Amino acid sequence: MDKLAIVVPCYNEDTVLASTNEQLFYVIDKMVAKGKIDPASFILYIDDGSKDDTWDTIKKISESSSHVFGLKLAGNVGHQNALTAGMLAAKDFSDMMISIDADLQDDTDVIEEMIDKYYLGNDVVYGVRNDRSTDSFIKRTTATVHYKLMKMMGIKTITNHADFRLMSKRAVAQFSNYRETNIYLRGMIPLIGYKTDCVYYQRKMRSAGESKYPFWKMLSLSFEGITSFSIRPISLVFVLGLFIVLCSICAAMYAFASYIMGRVVPGWTSTILSIWFIGGVQLLSIGLIGTYVGKIYMEVKHRPRFNIEINSLCQHKETSHKDGDSI
Repeated sequence: MDKLAIVVPCYNEDTVLASTNEQLFYVIDKMVAKGKIDPASFILYIDDGSKDDTWDTIKKISESSSHVFGLKLAGNVGHQNALTAGMLAAKDFSDMMISIDADLQDDTDVIEEMIDKYYLGNDVVYGVRNDRSTDSFIKRTTATVHYKLMKMMGIKTITNHADFRLMSKRAVAQFSNYRETNIYLRGMIPLIGYKTDCVYYQRKMRSAGESKYPFWKMLSLSFEGITSFSIRPISLVFVLGLFIVLCSICAAMYAFASYIMGRVVPGWTSTILSIWFIGGVQLLSIGLIGTYVGKIYMEVKHRPRFNIEINSLCQHKETSHKDGDSI
């Protein structure tokens, strides 16, 4: 039996952690009873610089159970980096990892199916939503636009998949070779190339707290994904610029012909509008190129993506070695 680690990033999730831990423990106990996972399987909570009592709650839960551990980041680094920190910390202590958000809107009932597909030889098993009826009209529409835009930009993503997935130890080890600072896991994981499969589920309503991915944060994530994985926007800017140049040449030829034939019509408004339009395109192009230059700037500095302040997994390992046991 292989050892499972359930990796749960948390940001201001104090109100839901007790319920979350109870449900996840039930899943682990059920899988252990069926002989599908090692009894030493565990849950790892990552506190992403929460401002509430999330870390105190994690400490209390971990002190009451030898199967719960906490990872405290020194500051808030965002969901993607926090999840990365958790996976990299858990890979040395487990054979497979399942990432899931603390609100448990993702269906824990399909975890068993994920594990079954793992034993069939899949290194990555994606949790994919098959129904968005619980979403608002705006969120449903923006999500559809997001996934279609990703495909248009040539980015490999799984439609309606967020960050609920199972990864084998070797898949996470391979992922650890991706050193970029700008993290977009939904685009990075498919690049690994190992055998994958999907499980399908219906997302539940959030039981408490508030969503950590409002509209503007989702928009930011989409922009991050596009600019981190595709140079197609730069190509589109070039095509747009070329089209405008051709239109300008045609307009100049028309204006010259009109002048020769004496059909000069006052065009102050159209001239000003044209200047504004071209100026706007130039600013847009410069801003887009500047985004890519900025990302290059961030990458070459090689700053750490996160700073771990407390890692109870390592502390437990040191204690276990002294006692002659293993995790």
